[in-house]
Amino acid sequence: MDLDAYVAAHRREWERLETLLGRARRPRRLTGREVDELVDLYQRTATHLSVIQSAGRDPLLIAKLSSLVARARGAVAGGRQALWQDVARFLREDFPAVCYRTRWWWLGSAAAFIAVATAYGVFIAQSPEAQLAVAPPEVVKRLVERDFADYYTSAPAQDFASRVFTNNVYVAAQEILFGFLLLPGVWVLYQNALNVGIAGGLMAANGRSAEFFGLILPHGILELTAVFVAAGLGLKLGWTAIDPGNRTRTVALGQEGRALVVGALGLAVMLLVSGFIEGFVTPSGLPTWARIGIGVLAEALFLTWVFVWGRRAHNAGVTGDLRDDLLGDTAPTDIAR
Repeated sequence: MDLDAYVAAHRREWERLETLLGRARRPRRLTGREVDELVDLYQRTATHLSVIQSAGRDPLLIAKLSSLVARARGAVAGGRQALWQDVARFLREDFPAVCYRTRWWWLGSAAAFIAVATAYGVFIAQSPEAQLAVAPPEVVKRLVERDFADYYTSAPAQDFASRVFTNNVYVAAQEILFGFLLLPGVWVLYQNALNVGIAGGLMAANGRSAEFFGLILPHGILELTAVFVAAGLGLKLGWTAIDPGNRTRTVALGQEGRALVVGALGLAVMLLVSGFIEGFVTPSGLPTWARIGIGVLAEALFLTWVFVWGRRAHNAGVTGDLRDDLLGDTAPTDIAR
């Protein structure tokens, strides 16, 4: 093939396509005839590119036409939505739908956590022997009189909030990863409940229950809810490996795994908010009722997010999995085999 002659024969078509693409970027829209012309030139140029690629003798021309065809494909097929629209849909539908769909897993985790923490707290508060087994008296005295309260002012608020966020992300990641293995996930949840119960029991045994709840509730309500959601997501994925329902195990794990990623991104938002509260509200000079009220408000907003918006999205068929335009095609399978 005479490449120079081929280019000379089709250069005007490429230039016209370039002109139409330039006009398509402007607020003024193309006329119907120009749209038809754009589609026709896009198809023609794609064919020209294929022919020149077969010849393979002009990489610069191939690169130029590849770019032109890609731009034309975007103009003809339409591009993806703006990023902010994806973020809005994630916050409005995807994450709350995932939380609503897995609600019994994380609500069950919350109930078990609260039961274990309360049982240990009451037991330790009422048992001097248990208190001695936890730590020597001088260590307990230092904890209840200084260390517990001083922890929240151990660093500047912004640094403390950042450190808390990082630690909480680590705990949530443990719940998700070990939750997939089921029993290890339950064990991690149990250990966290045990730590809360021990601290609460020691504070109560020394007459500092009000201080304990006044410092832990402002941020702890939302923070622990995020941990429960993480546990629920991990346990749901682990159970799916055992019982995929009416889906093949591969399909079920793929769908639940992608939804878990959506849940993990939403958890980052939750932990960011709870870290901000722990860094700036918990150690602040606000009255106890105001600090706790902020924590309760944050939790109420989350529950509304899940049980109003999430329920609505769930009923509309949103699962948290990728949309069809990102998921790609899958081969048909016979699940009855």
